[in-house]
Amino acid sequence: MNISNVRLFLEVVEAGSLSKVAARRQTVQSHISRQISDFESTFGGPLFRRTGRGVALTELGARAALRLRSWLQETERVEEELRAESGKLLGEVRLGIIPSAAHPLMTRLFERLQTEHPGIRLNIAESQGIELDSMLDTGAVDLAILFRFNRPNAREEKLLSVAHTYLVSAPGNEITQGPTVNFSRLSGLRLILPRRPSHWRNALDEAARSQGFKLEPIAEADSLTVQKELVAHGPGLYTVLGPYSITAEIQNGLLQASKLVKPDLIRHVTLAFPKQGKLSPACRVVAEVIQGLVESWGNQLTELEPLG
Repeated sequence: MNISNVRLFLEVVEAGSLSKVAARRQTVQSHISRQISDFESTFGGPLFRRTGRGVALTELGARAALRLRSWLQETERVEEELRAESGKLLGEVRLGIIPSAAHPLMTRLFERLQTEHPGIRLNIAESQGIELDSMLDTGAVDLAILFRFNRPNAREEKLLSVAHTYLVSAPGNEITQGPTVNFSRLSGLRLILPRRPSHWRNALDEAARSQGFKLEPIAEADSLTVQKELVAHGPGLYTVLGPYSITAEIQNGLLQASKLVKPDLIRHVTLAFPKQGKLSPACRVVAEVIQGLVESWGNQLTELEPLG
């Protein structure tokens, strides 16, 4: 069994689309399609059926995905354990992260690994919570840093940090000048919000309904950079973000923010592990370094001075 073919098959399973996988791998869709067709031929039947929105598993494909995912995890674990026993820690760690964890956490993690464990390769996927959960469940990533609305109490997740929520504007805005602002003040504001479907967007909409009004954004964007740039250069525009994505801009005077209260929307940043399967030695090291960095920063996702 060719391990690279199995990885490609499971990547298509996770993405549900040949074109998405081709884009990720910077190749053409026909190349991915040929590889999948060759892989299917070894099983004597189709593993996928084509749909209008991509591909879906056949019954044979679903059985193959279940068994091959376990096979791949075990094969990678054995490989890395043998390498570790040789005295040199090697291997790839696939890490899914929310955008807020991209910098400086990933930067410092990479620097630490390059110094102490240069044989460990990071494969970082940045996405939103819904997709990260799916990637973790399907084995597309080994670890994930994501938001939870409830404090984790399962052994599959470790609490890294607690994040409050802020109303963000351009500097000099009257509404965000104070340390706090009631959530009800969002009514009627010109907001830039994340697109649906999104756990975070759902939480914001539900908080507004509980206050007797409806959020009506004038624009929607998944990208935190787009949200921040629009607000920074658009007087009278606002967005709603956690502290770690705006700390640098606040300190550099590019944005202004006030903590939302009544209700105080709190999210828990967690390091999530796969529900099934044992972590490889390389994954354990990466998990330990992430937890150590966050703890050294006072249980924050940034080494900068945290927002109040």
